[in-house]
Amino acid sequence: MGKEIFPGRYTTDNDEGVVVFLIGMRINKRWAIRKWLPVFKAMPAMIRELYGHKEELGFLSMESFFGLRTTIMISYWRSTEDLLAYAKGKKHLTAWREFNKKVGDNEAVGIYHEAYSVPSGNYEALYGNMPLYGLAKARNHRLITSDTRSAKKRLTGVRKA
Repeated sequence: MGKEIFPGRYTTDNDEGVVVFLIGMRINKRWAIRKWLPVFKAMPAMIRELYGHKEELGFLSMESFFGLRTTIMISYWRSTEDLLAYAKGKKHLTAWREFNKKVGDNEAVGIYHEAYSVPSGNYEALYGNMPLYGLAKARNHRLITSDTRSAKKRLTGVRKA
């Protein structure tokens, strides 16, 4: 059936900082397949590389969403230094150069990214009856107790056991 569901309410540790990186594309002209398809197809090779070398790259985990026009990948990184180092790596630079060569300023396809560096103790998470997802795949997944029942308590009290 798929991923194991963890019944109940869970959270994550927040004793380490995390970098949240959002990246995606928007198909502005659906008929311009030759413009947006190469952009779409560039991501799987990078995702395989990230999961194959998580520790050395500082990559923690990711989730992807596909809409009618817009895609988004949310990834979690150990540090901004790790994220920036990956951006300078061969697979990413190759994809970026190809994008600029094939698309450049053509309005058929849009791309975007946002990066957020979140210090330890400044994030919280709640997962109810969910498989490992989002930060729960990147940080210690733990059952919510009376000490972590509210968002305020999770923001101020969730630490490694």
